[in-house]
Amino acid sequence: MGSVTEYFKGLGSGISSLVKGMQVTGHELLKKKITEYYPEDRDTYKWPERFRAILRLKYDDEGRHKCIACGTCERVCPNGTIHLDIKTVDTWDGKKKKKLDKYIYDLGSCTFCQLCVTNCPTNALDFSNDFEQAVFTRDKLVKQLNYLPELPEPEPTEEEKAKILAEREAKVAAAKAAAAAKAAAGAPAPAAKQPAGTPTVAAAAPAASAIDKTRAAVEAARKAVAAAATPEDKAKAEAKLAKLESILKAKEAE
Repeated sequence: MGSVTEYFKGLGSGISSLVKGMQVTGHELLKKKITEYYPEDRDTYKWPERFRAILRLKYDDEGRHKCIACGTCERVCPNGTIHLDIKTVDTWDGKKKKKLDKYIYDLGSCTFCQLCVTNCPTNALDFSNDFEQAVFTRDKLVKQLNYLPELPEPEPTEEEKAKILAEREAKVAAAKAAAAAKAAAGAPAPAAKQPAGTPTVAAAAPAASAIDKTRAAVEAARKAVAAAATPEDKAKAEAKLAKLESILKAKEAE
């Protein structure tokens, strides 16, 4: 009896599945047909913006890109599609800076995962929807994305240079003041009063040295206040100066 019940259950399930399949087939049979006239309509057809066809380096109207040669795209690529050749150049202030020399992209091994685009810190990359990339040999799928000649990097104006140098000097002075304050705060306490007849020169030397360090720290903090380029830096430098002056007063009163 059980086998007969299972037979009819299986038969009913099969008929139900067949009816559902015929419904889908009938729906597709009656639906309006869509025909793509490619390549005749390639000049008028608008391809979807979300379609990922090939990676490209974005250029602005002046022919500059925003790649800073950080190598993030090369590191996150899951199969080594991207390779960066990086060069080092000298800047106007005598520092070294990394710049992009060649951006090599292998379209034949790209999985179009878009990890390079989403992880780029400067938004220098995107995918175009130009899918017509068929070639006769595989080596032609390897492309250099920085195809425009490299333009010289614009130097800051004299006012901008002066501001940058002033900010740098203020940071250096603030760092020196913080180091001096830390050294002054960690100086040993004055020695206890010795009995009469005990030499006091050796005990007084460390205290005098600590006061001199604190005075030097105060002078450095005053210079940092004078060299501060922004209100925020000046406020921080003034706060450090006030703290150091209070420490100096306490040490001079001892």
